[in-house]
Amino acid sequence: MTRQTILILDFGSQYTQLIARRVRESKVFSKIIPYNTPASEIAALNPKGLILSGGPASVVDKKSPYPDKGIFKLGVPILGICYGMQAICEMLGGKVKHTREREYGKVELFVDDNRDLFSHMPGNFTCWASHGDYVTKMPAGFHTSAHTTNTPIAAISNQKKKIFAVQFHPEVTHTEKGSQILSNFLFKSCGCLSRWTMQSFIKEAIANIKITVGKDKMVLGLSGGVDSSVAALLIHKAIGKNSRCIFIDNGLLRKGEAEQIKTVFKNLYHLNLSYVDRSKRFLERLKGITNPEEKRKIIGDEFVKVFEEEAKKIKGVKFLGQGTLYPDVIESISPTGGPSRKIKSHHNVGGLPAHMHLKLIEPLRELFKDEAREIGRQLGLPENIILRQPFPGPGLAVRIIGEITRERLELLREADKRVIEEISKAGLYEQIWQSFAILLPIKSVGIMGDQRTYENVAALRCVSSFDGMTADWVKLPYEVMERISNRIINEVKGINRVVYDISSKPPATIEWE
Repeated sequence: MTRQTILILDFGSQYTQLIARRVRESKVFSKIIPYNTPASEIAALNPKGLILSGGPASVVDKKSPYPDKGIFKLGVPILGICYGMQAICEMLGGKVKHTREREYGKVELFVDDNRDLFSHMPGNFTCWASHGDYVTKMPAGFHTSAHTTNTPIAAISNQKKKIFAVQFHPEVTHTEKGSQILSNFLFKSCGCLSRWTMQSFIKEAIANIKITVGKDKMVLGLSGGVDSSVAALLIHKAIGKNSRCIFIDNGLLRKGEAEQIKTVFKNLYHLNLSYVDRSKRFLERLKGITNPEEKRKIIGDEFVKVFEEEAKKIKGVKFLGQGTLYPDVIESISPTGGPSRKIKSHHNVGGLPAHMHLKLIEPLRELFKDEAREIGRQLGLPENIILRQPFPGPGLAVRIIGEITRERLELLREADKRVIEEISKAGLYEQIWQSFAILLPIKSVGIMGDQRTYENVAALRCVSSFDGMTADWVKLPYEVMERISNRIINEVKGINRVVYDISSKPPATIEWE
């Protein structure tokens, strides 16, 4: 079955990934490409439709980004969103000007034509706008399909050429009928069918892995996180014993983590798992190191060395599996292929050396995190792994401020365990993006049992986020904060004070290092 695809031309909007996700929620496959992709390359991908995203630029400026004008000759439906609408108008003979009355936030949209995008819609509803320019003259062949109080031309359409555009953002939840607008474009204008499902993806991925790997062997680094766990199960389902997972214990894991991974993947799923304990080696290299970036480099370098050593012990390995997800792929191509800025600084360990001569297979590289989780569910992965909060590649090393020692690691493990336990008991674990403890490089005076103490300080960090690029601190119930503080101070010998981090990202980061 040929996959139906909607291509999204990225002009640098903070919502570009959200557009792709909304399309996929309608069970239609979407793919983000740079805005300046040649029309010939787009034609080769045989898309059912194109969506031009919003962006920070202004078409009024001289160096504004524009797509290849050849896209209008491809004969596929086109939807322009915000900047995408302005670019369409400028390229086809319309006019765009700056406006003094900038529209930002919720505005009332009034529908003038209830065909196409606004089919089966009410006469007016709330939408989310974010623009300082507006269309003053439409290109020939277009008519107005919606307006707001401040924007006479808030949506346009050319039914003959199937080119549509809106000045607001249908992809955000603040737009009341946004999903319906996108659905109308996908199904009425583009003629798409709801075929993009995780069941179809699993079948396709397994078939591709089998064909690609054949009778050769593949090795994969298993961390126990959602991405690598789902990739490991998918690869195992495809090639069975010819896949080998290497789990490296770097001594920087949370309490009981290594045991859990061995139990689940070796005993429950019977994966070909090599458990490698190199905690002593990692900690020796980290001795005396306090600079955060130096910690990361050392851990990354050591991981690569250990992985390479272990992979060489396996005969006939020709492929390397990785749990790369689609947001990582998008960010990796953005600096050279499109205007999207790389906001998030990843904590994952870098790639393996080229001299290993292994062919890379990334079965999840087309998926978002929620899609990967759904794949995990369908493959029978336990919920405690599927819903596991993100954990940085360098582990607890970036949650201990200052030097890393076995003693300080043990203190943090015990404190962190109690944070997770109490957050889970309160039913908040799945609602929070990340919740964890940080061991600070200071001591404070306290009184315990009528005796003076001078012990360590732990910080509690709980944040809510959609994708980790921005985050806000969670307003935990006081009773939950109280239980966490009491348990850590009373049960973890060596910590006598707990503080709560109320910083958002930006300007702070989620992790402290």
